[in-house]
Amino acid sequence: MASPTLISDTEAWKDLKAHVEEIKKTHLRDLMSDADRCKSMMVEFDEVLLDYSRQRVTLKTMDKLFKLAEAAHLKEKIERMYSGEHINSTENRPVLHVALRASRDYVMLSDGKNVVPEVWKVLDKIQEFSERVRNGSWVGATGKALKDVVAIGIGGSFLGPLFVHTALQTDPEAINSARGRQLRFLANVDPIDVARNITGLNPETTLVVVVSKTFTTAETMLNARTLREWISAALGPSAVAKHMVAVSTNLTLVEKFGIDPNNAFAFWDWVGGRYSVCSAVGVLPLSLQYGFSVVKEFLMGASYIDQHFFTAPYEENIPVLLGLLSVWNVSFLGHPARAILPYSQALEKFAPHIQQASIQVSMESNGKGVSIDGVPLPFEAGEIDFGEPGTNGQHSFYQLIHQGRVIPCDFIGIVRSQQPVYLKGEVVSNHDELMSNFFAQPDALAYGKTPEQLHKENVPPHLIPHKTFSGNRPSLSLLLPSLNAYNIGQLLAIYEHRIAVEGFIWGINSFDQWGVELGKSLATQVRKQLNASRTKGEPVEGFNFSTTTLLTRYLKATADIPSDPPTLLPRI
Repeated sequence: MASPTLISDTEAWKDLKAHVEEIKKTHLRDLMSDADRCKSMMVEFDEVLLDYSRQRVTLKTMDKLFKLAEAAHLKEKIERMYSGEHINSTENRPVLHVALRASRDYVMLSDGKNVVPEVWKVLDKIQEFSERVRNGSWVGATGKALKDVVAIGIGGSFLGPLFVHTALQTDPEAINSARGRQLRFLANVDPIDVARNITGLNPETTLVVVVSKTFTTAETMLNARTLREWISAALGPSAVAKHMVAVSTNLTLVEKFGIDPNNAFAFWDWVGGRYSVCSAVGVLPLSLQYGFSVVKEFLMGASYIDQHFFTAPYEENIPVLLGLLSVWNVSFLGHPARAILPYSQALEKFAPHIQQASIQVSMESNGKGVSIDGVPLPFEAGEIDFGEPGTNGQHSFYQLIHQGRVIPCDFIGIVRSQQPVYLKGEVVSNHDELMSNFFAQPDALAYGKTPEQLHKENVPPHLIPHKTFSGNRPSLSLLLPSLNAYNIGQLLAIYEHRIAVEGFIWGINSFDQWGVELGKSLATQVRKQLNASRTKGEPVEGFNFSTTTLLTRYLKATADIPSDPPTLLPRI
């Protein structure tokens, strides 16, 4: 059997490798002076404008990248994803998160069955349930309306919904819909997170949504048992059925937990956790907070990008262009990091969703060292994503990106602010001040400042090395017309598909996550040791010297904790 071909073995890859030397001789100062080049690097779809003219690419580079996409069979791989083939080969699953926001009449097959009717069955159930809770026809055990929601989940079950919630919190329509309601997210197994989430809440008016596909996720289920105890202690065990619902496929464990299986909302194994915000994982808590009509707009925005991604030619396809440019920056120019810089405070949780505190969507997807066929990669793949809203980031890490290592940047700007402020007598509005930086920073990175310019400005000679900016630092700009639910859906889908493109080009599986499993396995061993040491006094055994020393110290310092302590809940 012939060994699998790596993309790096193709002529298209080798051609790009040789082309790097040509690009190294250019500077963005010169590239940006070519108006025709810049015009060709602006792409618009559905009022979203992408400008990638500040990338270190020429028209020749882009042509070579499109040829690389052809060599990687990108179009065929996208079609295989949309047709429901099991492209997640290591887990033998389709990858169909696009079906979660497909229109009701759309057909998407998984193993020969159209899954869209199943998706809409769950969406209709969410709409009916969320409306009953919001209008007060579903009440808690004491007859009070449930106005506060705590969603328990981790990873994609937390950061995706949190990103959307945070972005919607200041949208005028969403504010109107959420009046008098609260939505909180409990993810960390740290008891501090429990304490912060239940502080100020009344169990009588609280609904808990437990999100776990298998209903076995260790952190999520411990947090769920903690909040079950919080509800039971105040209202009695029978109240659990009125105050807790589930997003899960394991109805047996849902019922065993004390939740009515009729109040379980399904999702499917073809939905990866980090792509699950458009399933019941995100749609249920967000609908409880904002109403289903607002969330439906979010799904529609994502769906329009899905269609664009599937049908647009490479040179007009925003996710494809972004993915190809990432491959260029990582694998050819040698820039392993990317800064995501939204010039909107409402998007403060967008970068954490893309990075998941060490990258949920991007690095969990593309942080791989072998091809989909298990062959070690002889090139760099995956990105280290980080970010902060402007202008906060400018006073944090922009020093590094201007004068330190080269980090390609994504600037995300919004034309119309969710909450405009105008002060009489000010030169510009608050949003104009913000956007002044959005437009200026990419040029500062591209052009820099030369010693000659500084000399003409009479800068003292000893300061010239410190005030010199090399420039030639790549960035791209995404400009959205506004930031309503629809636009938030657009932005999410653009980045989801961008990451898929990168994986398709690199020839890796962007949809499994075996890298997170080893740590979980080792944590199970530690958990057993802690229990044995606390309940039976057994010494720490079976670990290396370092771990044994730390565990022993931890146990000794907490020896006053009883082996079978009574229930204790946080009190703030």
